[in-house]
Amino acid sequence: MTMSDLPGTTTQTGTPVASDAHSLTVGADGPTVLHDRYLVEKLASFNRERVPERNPHAKGGGAFGTFTVTEDVSAYTRAAAFQPGAVSETLLRFSSVAGEQGSPDTWRDVRGFALRFYTTEGNLDIVGNNTPTFFLRDAMKFPDFIHSQKRLGDSGLRDADMQWDFWTLSPETAHQVTYLMGDRGLPASWRHMNGYGSHTYQWVNAEGERFWVQYHFLSKQGVERMDAAEAEKLAGSDADYYRRDLFDAIARGDNPSWDVFVQVMPYEEGKTYRFNPFDLTKTWSKKDYPRIKVGTFTLDRNPQNFFAEIEQAAFSPGNQVPGTGISPDKMLMARVFAYSDAQRYRIGANYNQLPVNQPHAAEVRNYMHEGQMQYRFNPAEHRVYTPNSYGAAGGPAADPVAGVEASWESDGELIRAAATLRVDDDDFGQAGTLYRTVFDDEQRARFLDTLTGQGRSITIDAIRERFFQYWTNVDAALGEALRSRV
Repeated sequence: MTMSDLPGTTTQTGTPVASDAHSLTVGADGPTVLHDRYLVEKLASFNRERVPERNPHAKGGGAFGTFTVTEDVSAYTRAAAFQPGAVSETLLRFSSVAGEQGSPDTWRDVRGFALRFYTTEGNLDIVGNNTPTFFLRDAMKFPDFIHSQKRLGDSGLRDADMQWDFWTLSPETAHQVTYLMGDRGLPASWRHMNGYGSHTYQWVNAEGERFWVQYHFLSKQGVERMDAAEAEKLAGSDADYYRRDLFDAIARGDNPSWDVFVQVMPYEEGKTYRFNPFDLTKTWSKKDYPRIKVGTFTLDRNPQNFFAEIEQAAFSPGNQVPGTGISPDKMLMARVFAYSDAQRYRIGANYNQLPVNQPHAAEVRNYMHEGQMQYRFNPAEHRVYTPNSYGAAGGPAADPVAGVEASWESDGELIRAAATLRVDDDDFGQAGTLYRTVFDDEQRARFLDTLTGQGRSITIDAIRERFFQYWTNVDAALGEALRSRV
């Protein structure tokens, strides 16, 4: 093939370009002229190629697939996506939490698990992690938590004292830190880990009955860990190991799958359950509320353009559909605002008009008007306001039946306070149960080794002492072993 056989390069407005290699200059060795519009366009575009990275969950990857409902959970929800036999397109983005875009995949960290269902009623996003809990129960502390995982202002370095200072002063972190320092903190790959909605959500059935639910996505590949020494080696030799593993697996047809389960709690039982069911640092007992299978999703399509389809993918737990909704979880209520606001900052006011964020079946009809990068617009006869006097031609009208939202009742004085404690609520109890009864002997040994290394990295005596007390509160023998080792 000769150069003349190739399609011609053009500017962004479609004009043919004379050269991809040479700027327009005054003579061969003279100054470059400002009116070389292709050069100026190319450099200006280059300067604007990057959007702000996510803070947190900056480093990640993902793929597309299909979710199929294999069971009947219509007694709990009227959401079309969860009716028997329903099929929905899906997008799943995996990520790390603390590291920046260029950080190694195999640093010890919680892994993000953000799942989108492109349903017939709009986008449903379940934005969680590979753990069923989180570090906090109130979003007021969330920016401080993330700052403690980032870098010092003077040196620009991450600091063990900083993160353990925050954790040991915030005892509600103990359950999640136990997961993090265990095998969940170093999965063998994104394919070999479970995902969880983590928060409590709400389902509403066709009769209007309400239920509290928690989502579980169980890997059909199994849950496997990575050895710490191997993780450290890969951090230097293949910083994109997880991203590469997922892409290559799908490319060769080894498509990963997850079974979708829910735990369902009757609405009234949420008022008296022994743990606060809206506390993100707690789990529900599977003996009290067994997992109920819903269906299976499989990832079978890699992105064609990583930036357009993964970096610009804009998730939010506020993306709910009829038959689903949120709960009084303080972290969840704040994330409903924070996630969408972050996307407006990262990508722009009209981020939902990007192909990866558009609903695939539901038609978008509203009166939101203009803004940066708008390219979807209403017919000319539609008014830009409501109410108006133009009938059907003037635009859409809200439907109080189709648009009914999940809800709960609440009445009280406006105060700043912790949630009311239930009979079994405390910060260290579930962490201790996880360590003593869920971890096996080998997992406990690895856990102790990991915490020993963490303790030795702390340089401030007062923080190290709180570190010992923190783990003593989880398990007395564990705290004693750490003190003797460190």
